[in-house]
Amino acid sequence: MRLSHIGALIALSSLLASPVLAQTAAPGISSPGSTARPPMTGSAPQTGAARPMPSTTASTSALIDINTAPKDQLDKLPQIGSARADAIIKGRPYKAKNELVDKKIIPQNAYDAIKDRIIAHQKS
Repeated sequence: MRLSHIGALIALSSLLASPVLAQTAAPGISSPGSTARPPMTGSAPQTGAARPMPSTTASTSALIDINTAPKDQLDKLPQIGSARADAIIKGRPYKAKNELVDKKIIPQNAYDAIKDRIIAHQKS
């Protein structure tokens, strides 16, 4: 019985001592089926640190203005159907997008689902 414990300890120590294999390919090397980007060029030195990923939030030009958007555009937002789109239009104008919750136009969970996709522009 003692011999099996020693064998288990040796096996465990060899696993701990062996280097961990990377799960991704080295920069500039693409594996089959991957969509690796070509290496960046320029004067900035490359370090071993990870590069920041592009933001996944909607850009300003793609945001839907809750003060001017038509009903069909509002209706396409997650958790906003025809009735909530009508309520948003009826409650216009909004000084800020969080007024949708403050004025009880939509519930907090619906606002959380769309807050990164909307904006409330003010008239100039």
